Amino acid sequence: MEGSTIRKYKLFTAWQDDKEEAWLREMARTGLHLTLPLFPCVYTFVLGEPCDVAYRLDYVPRIRRDELGVYLQVFRDAGWEHLGEMAGWQYFRKPVQAGEPPEIYTDPESKIQKYWRLLGVLAVSLTTSIIVLTRIDDRPHSPGFELFSIALILVYLVLTYGLIRIAWRILQLRRL
Repeated sequence: MEGSTIRKYKLFTAWQDDKEEAWLREMARTGLHLTLPLFPCVYTFVLGEPCDVAYRLDYVPRIRRDELGVYLQVFRDAGWEHLGEMAGWQYFRKPVQAGEPPEIYTDPESKIQKYWRLLGVLAVSLTTSIIVLTRIDDRPHSPGFELFSIALILVYLVLTYGLIRIAWRILQLRRL
């Protein structure tokens, strides 16, 4: 029924933004159009006419309110619709013309800058987890604390892997 909402759950990592964009485009081709993004892994779609729509993501972790207006106006001037922000990721969409999906980045260096912003946030998170891990011996041990320690080590490993993957994407873009 057109106009009704459908929620889907799908996990994408920070370095899979291109796969997320492709998946959102495929959803639009089936008539599911993304509404306001609110929470990681949770997508709310409105049912409508199937059409070819390109989705693009930009990562801007901290932007002042006055800068946000200018930032969004640049996209509006280029024909992009801003859907919202989720965890620093800005979601945009634009109809595909003549089968060629539009891009928000016109050169590899601009895309590299996006990944550098992401790398910076992950590096801070990794540093914080290392600091907490090195302080673990200063705390009394209990079963709950042991579970917390294991969870923190898993976060450390995921962040480290993420840093490596994003650094690899930057190297690939530099070769273009």
